[in-house]
Amino acid sequence: MKITEFTTGMKLSDLLISNPQLILMLPRFGLGLGFGDKKVSDICNAHDVSASLFTLICNIYTFDNYIPSPEQIEQIDGDSLLKYLSASHKYFLEKRLNHIGKHIERIAAQCDNYGKMLMDFFTGYKNEVASHFQKEEINTFPYISALLRNEQPKDYSIDDYVKEHDNIEDKLNDLINIIVKYLPEDILPEERISVWFDLVQVSTDLNKHAMIEDTILVPFVRHIERSK
Repeated sequence: MKITEFTTGMKLSDLLISNPQLILMLPRFGLGLGFGDKKVSDICNAHDVSASLFTLICNIYTFDNYIPSPEQIEQIDGDSLLKYLSASHKYFLEKRLNHIGKHIERIAAQCDNYGKMLMDFFTGYKNEVASHFQKEEINTFPYISALLRNEQPKDYSIDDYVKEHDNIEDKLNDLINIIVKYLPEDILPEERISVWFDLVQVSTDLNKHAMIEDTILVPFVRHIERSK
């Protein structure tokens, strides 16, 4: 039977078999391996994780064009959502981009004419991502936390966040093209292939991260704002 949606009553192992990339989600929720044949609900409850939010995010990562229902949005644990998004920011900056940066440094060191340009481009992109996340951590997340405490902060709304929410994927695609198309063919070809796969995976991950913000975070906060 073809799976079209994950539920909290399914085995976590079945989710990972359906989409192996979901294993990257576990640390962001504070979940580890060794879960045997336990259900998602049992594992999440044991780690004080919202099982419904976990499956909702796994659905977005797995099924194209998956849109949460209004009922799902209204039932979201806001604190868990913010904790997950902050953990994702840390993962992208401290894990994935740092790992890719080490590859880029080795490749750039072998490039006489293109090395500095490659490093400057990557550093600029990483700084852009850090700035993007910092705006959310400083402005948006504290605003949402205040709403969850039944406070009503002034001079900010989720519409302000939407207006300021810039795209951080385009420049990453440019970096992918530089690695594949424009460096001399004899410059560490195997390492370039490896970093290409890393960049493509991060690009997909960032796109899904943006979808989570657009299809979960924004409608969730709008629901809270309307209830005030």
